[in-house]
Amino acid sequence: MRLSADLKAFQTRIGHEFARTELLVRAVTHSSIASTTRPDNQRLEFLGDRVLGLVMAEALFSADKAATEGQLAPRLNALVRKETCAEVARDIGLGEVLRLGRSEMLSGGRRKEALIGDAIEAVIAAVYLDAGFETARALVLRLWGKRISAVEPDARDAKSALQEWAQARGMAPPKYTETGRDGPDHQPQFTVEVTLGNGAHESARAGSKRLAEQQAAAALLKRLEAGHE
Repeated sequence: MRLSADLKAFQTRIGHEFARTELLVRAVTHSSIASTTRPDNQRLEFLGDRVLGLVMAEALFSADKAATEGQLAPRLNALVRKETCAEVARDIGLGEVLRLGRSEMLSGGRRKEALIGDAIEAVIAAVYLDAGFETARALVLRLWGKRISAVEPDARDAKSALQEWAQARGMAPPKYTETGRDGPDHQPQFTVEVTLGNGAHESARAGSKRLAEQQAAAALLKRLEAGHE
């Protein structure tokens, strides 16, 4: 299968030239434009998620031989979570080469965190199927780069950490409420407020509800841990 100019350029950006070019085409094909003759990337996403997890687990395991499972797990979560995957996808311009249906394109699909985060996992799987695990491993380590060594030793998902904080004090889980949405349809901004049972609350605004929730949780947790409540 011949590749379009944008996909040829994308190959250069990720540092892998596909022998089976149909794998790359499938990796960038969203379900909104899929058909019986044009399969989407969901199965590849499933496989790529596992390849990514194994590569990251191996890298963390080798980097800190004294770390316990309880210390390694949150670091792994920080590196494979959707927000991080989306950051990597943006770095390589993955959104620019996605094959999307018209409605998804008009709603800003090329910038949606979940969509491009899923797509980078599909690309990883495509490389794995095209050239094997070692090539896929090298790709992941190259694309994630300094994120691996820079991950915080006590990295925690902010929402999980806030929930643990509340539970340790006998409170109900934090409540997240979408309090606003503005901006154009193709690039919306969400405002989310997180509230605890003791009345403590914080808000955050971001390009996805998921990210806004994380940022609100992180802001509230920082304030709580500083003893401002």
